Amino acid sequence: MIDAKDEEQLHDEAEELRKETAEESPEVAEHDRVAELEQQLEEAKSKALYAAAETQNVRRRLEQELQQATSYASAGFARDMLAIKDHLDRALAAVGEDLRADTTAAQFLAGIESTARELDAVFQRNGITRVKSVGEELDPHRHQAMLEIPSDEVEPGTIVEEMQPGYMMKDRLLRPALVAVAKRPDYPPKGRSERGGPVAAGRPRSARNMSFTISACCSRP
Repeated sequence: MIDAKDEEQLHDEAEELRKETAEESPEVAEHDRVAELEQQLEEAKSKALYAAAETQNVRRRLEQELQQATSYASAGFARDMLAIKDHLDRALAAVGEDLRADTTAAQFLAGIESTARELDAVFQRNGITRVKSVGEELDPHRHQAMLEIPSDEVEPGTIVEEMQPGYMMKDRLLRPALVAVAKRPDYPPKGRSERGGPVAAGRPRSARNMSFTISACCSRP
């Protein structure tokens, strides 16, 4: 078996023999020169292809960065406009039927509603959409859970209430939705209530009633 040292020695001897033969035979020398030039040509082609591929990759990255910069250039402005959208929605939600029946107030409300519709149209033209919340499974990339509400009507982790809507600009999150999620109810021991008495008939309070209770408690001075 030939080891590495012997193999290297044989290679050197073969190279010396080839050089001696090339000196005595011009044909061999010419053949070696052509082979050397072909090798250099292949190396040059390889480098040229690599440089062309690298240039194309850089161009694609720059185009992608430019596209993203153009698409999301107005993200900061759109995020600021969400506060105006919130104020308009709250103002319209607080208007009662008695105020709508008033002629003077109705004209004022019509102007607010028109402004809200125009703002929705601007959002739509710029790819700004509202994040789906109620009934959806909690997604930490789009939702922010603020509290948990015991419920046996939906699966734990399901959103049962939206406190503040969230918005997306194309595939980028502008603001997460503030939500309440369902959790498994903590039932008292079988046959006993939380106060030690017998369990009353009927189902536990629903998520809606629990939400109302929490909202009522939080609104007290």
